[in-house]
Amino acid sequence: MNCMHCGSSAGFSRKNELSTDECISLCDELKEAGATLITMMGGEPFMRKDWHIIATHIRDIGMELTIITNGLLINEKTISQLKELNPYTVGISIDGSNAETHDSIRRVKGSFEKCKKGLEMLRNEKIDASVITTVHKQNFKELPEIRDFLLGKGVAWQIQMATPIGRFPKNQILSKEDFYSVALFIASIKKTYSPKELAVLGAHNFGYHSKVLPNVMLFPWTGCLAGISTLGIKSDGGVKGCMSLPDKFVQGNIREKSIKEIWNDPDFASYTRNFKKEDLKGECKNCKHGKNCKGGCITVSETLTGQSHRDPYCLYLIEKDIMK
Repeated sequence: MNCMHCGSSAGFSRKNELSTDECISLCDELKEAGATLITMMGGEPFMRKDWHIIATHIRDIGMELTIITNGLLINEKTISQLKELNPYTVGISIDGSNAETHDSIRRVKGSFEKCKKGLEMLRNEKIDASVITTVHKQNFKELPEIRDFLLGKGVAWQIQMATPIGRFPKNQILSKEDFYSVALFIASIKKTYSPKELAVLGAHNFGYHSKVLPNVMLFPWTGCLAGISTLGIKSDGGVKGCMSLPDKFVQGNIREKSIKEIWNDPDFASYTRNFKKEDLKGECKNCKHGKNCKGGCITVSETLTGQSHRDPYCLYLIEKDIMK
């Protein structure tokens, strides 16, 4: 695919991607270092001919497995392999309520119908499935129709905001008013429907500390978890605290150092691990939630302001501005 919001600018293989053996060794290193869950994502993980070998090894060494896919390559063989693997969840990206919107965003004709079919196949085989929708100006008004499509299907729905990284153009990011309306929408679903009818959550870049809305994320926000409880590893072995961060945050490569060495390096992810209230910038600097919030999502902060710890897409700050 050639998705307009792809943070990896995916579409072709990177030069010098990890081999099967390197991936297997990496999984062993992660297990030894104390990791409990691996998410295979992309790009598109099913494009790798060895994806099933790697996924099987993850399960064989006792780790949980999740897979995030664009849904294009889900077929009877893939379903059979996934059923055998029993992943924690398989997340399918659906970015529109109809083929016209979804296919134009994903830039592959017929992809919407393939996603719907893939979701149906997962549900029929009782493989835990979830849907991920990345919102921006082109599709956020279709959220109610996507909700109606997902209701009663027994899936979890994650809504996340597109950020201007990779291919995504900055002029397509949600306005602050749009952002707040999406948070209201998530809150309304949580109030109206039970998790069994439709479990919904806002991703890490939907918050924070609203005085009006209940928490719309999975957990109350206590700051970016990059390098705290998460780790991102690129297909060429580059390591950063979170996969959503820009590539300037890559700090080491597994071909040069072990995961333990990178993780235990006192300089790794210092932006989160060594955070001090004095690191806050912009409006976050004097915010009463600053010490706990740590300035919101670092990816949003960096891509929109060029600095960490000053995420302008914050429910508390938006409400503060509205309620002057």
